Amino acid sequence: MKTKSLALPAGLKRFDVKTLLDDFRYLNPNDPGAWPVAPKIAILVGLFFAVLLAGWWFVWNDQLTTLDGREQEELALKDQYLLKKRQAVNLDLYTQQLAEIDRSFGALLKQLPNKSEIEALLIEVNQAGLGRGLQFELFRPGPEVAKDFYAELPVTVKINGSYHDIGAFAADIAKLPRIVTLNGISVMPLKGGDLTLDATVKTFRYLDESEIAQQKRSAQGGGK
Repeated sequence: MKTKSLALPAGLKRFDVKTLLDDFRYLNPNDPGAWPVAPKIAILVGLFFAVLLAGWWFVWNDQLTTLDGREQEELALKDQYLLKKRQAVNLDLYTQQLAEIDRSFGALLKQLPNKSEIEALLIEVNQAGLGRGLQFELFRPGPEVAKDFYAELPVTVKINGSYHDIGAFAADIAKLPRIVTLNGISVMPLKGGDLTLDATVKTFRYLDESEIAQQKRSAQGGGK
């Protein structure tokens, strides 16, 4: 059975690679107007992509980087706007909370004795123990430790007495109108059923304005 060859339409020529290569091989650079169609199209396509590449490299690359930075800045500004909007909506609540904090701070500050009251407070601590029938073997105030706006005064004590009397003494300390704490508590038994309590009683006083100013000057001088 014979196979029939397919004939190309009359208007189409068979693609000839050799002819196409000859079109590029024998180009006259001095007469581009006489070049065949294929080299002209190839040159135009190459120029088009070269222009795109040059535009991206010299212009669009920097613009895209700038655009990305502006987008990040826009997101940050939106977040700041939402935060400030929430703060503005809750401004009355924040003001109320600040007032409550100021009142609470003022109430706590009143529980801190000043310099003239600290001696009377130490006497109260001593009387609280004597009032419960406890015996003080040691009642030794230590050096003050200055903090941000207050000073801490530790007192090392050693007290002998019964279990219930020592517990009542601790309860009396907690009921004092000023802030007094028991720290580093150690309880050991004695002969006869009594106990000995070793502890550090800490009381606090607030610093006056001159002391706070002096503390700030000392801190600044130490940082230099």
